[in-house]
Amino acid sequence: MIVCHCQGITDHDIHAAIDWMRASDEQTIITPGKIYHALGKSADCGGCMPFFLQTMRANDNLEVPMELRGLRHRGLTQDQRNEGRR
Repeated sequence: MIVCHCQGITDHDIHAAIDWMRASDEQTIITPGKIYHALGKSADCGGCMPFFLQTMRANDNLEVPMELRGLRHRGLTQDQRNEGRR
């Protein structure tokens, strides 16, 4: 099924890119931008993004590796989390 009409990306393309990225690097964080890049394309109008994300989430290989979960908040003070902004 076509997910992105602007770039001609199908659900099969998205799943293949996710599977390829996970096989080549088990600890990578997979984002829509990385998928577009892996397919040699770039986002255009963004109208497909909700369906694109839904298709990504349906892939079992999308999960963040266990050892990378929760790193953002570990050991940071309130000021460090907000990068010094109020």
